[in-house]
Amino acid sequence: MSDSIERLYEAVIAARDLDPATSRTARLFQRGPAKMAKKLAEEAVEVVIDAVSGKPDAVIRESADLLYNLTALWASVGVKPEDVWREMERRERLLGIAEKLPKSPVKLPKTAPVPVVRRRIVALENRLRKRQS
Repeated sequence: MSDSIERLYEAVIAARDLDPATSRTARLFQRGPAKMAKKLAEEAVEVVIDAVSGKPDAVIRESADLLYNLTALWASVGVKPEDVWREMERRERLLGIAEKLPKSPVKLPKTAPVPVVRRRIVALENRLRKRQS
């Protein structure tokens, strides 16, 4: 998946300086980050509407548009996909892959927490040994 986003990002970078008369990407860059952000928001709303309406095929199509507009906005503000992946990895170390950072002003450490060392459960080990005998 990240390879696809990175290829899309590279394609967006390559197209940003093309002729705006023939390239939608170049036209988007010409209009600037505010227009790009507006297009991103429009696509996000379309994904939401199609999801609520129970239209998975439309969600797929609109999600592809959403990802395109997101990568274009990243490129416009100087963010690279690897910057986002790094942040996702940091969050995974802190909270797990499926968690979003809390909105409350909780201070999270910048380094990974020390892994918890699990104690051996002697009672279970003894039970397993007795069964194997």
